[in-house]
Amino acid sequence: MRPLLPVRQPSIMTKATPFDEHATEYDSWFDENRALYHAELAAVRDMLPIGGQGVEIGVGTGRFAAPLGIAIGVEPSPVMAEFARKRGVTVLEGVAEALPLADGAFDFALMVTVVCFLDDISLAFREAHRIIRSRGSLVIGFIDRESELGQRYHRKKKQSSFYREATFYSVAELEAHLTRAGFADFTCRQTLFPGQGGDRKLEKGHGRGGFVVVRAIKIEEVRER
Repeated sequence: MRPLLPVRQPSIMTKATPFDEHATEYDSWFDENRALYHAELAAVRDMLPIGGQGVEIGVGTGRFAAPLGIAIGVEPSPVMAEFARKRGVTVLEGVAEALPLADGAFDFALMVTVVCFLDDISLAFREAHRIIRSRGSLVIGFIDRESELGQRYHRKKKQSSFYREATFYSVAELEAHLTRAGFADFTCRQTLFPGQGGDRKLEKGHGRGGFVVVRAIKIEEVRER
């Protein structure tokens, strides 16, 4: 389990100062917890479309974009962004709620452990919808609040300056927000199961794994703005 530090892309939030101050400590988590990191990476890779132009929203230090071949990222923390640039990612300064990207510019967008730190999840998802092409994908990796791991994070968040203001979501809550933003056709993968060791076990669906990846498809009709 990650220490109570930014679970990677919290970078999306506008309160980037703690992540600037602890970027090195945050980034070292991936080297110190390689089995968990690679389990998450495998789950995300399994849900990304093959080919196409992608962007990672909240690219953090580039620990997902770089190995997944995503060339462009958006990140509000200058220090985190510099780590990502050193890993070969082109990083634009910005937040999820106001993306510095053109309409319909990408085939897919990725967010990993970002949603719990968003200032406005509805606006962020509408922005993702805007910059993705018709029938493109939004792929979201996050800690499921209803999982054993999610409950542990939730209980301990008051002990952390990073998680104190975090909002953890269930899969159902996330899908409800995505539906209102104009996404549909949800597919899930899960990993980080209770008692999981160094393997990279991956299952369809959700409900057991602490780390869930949801893939949603952009539709043109938006129910609520």
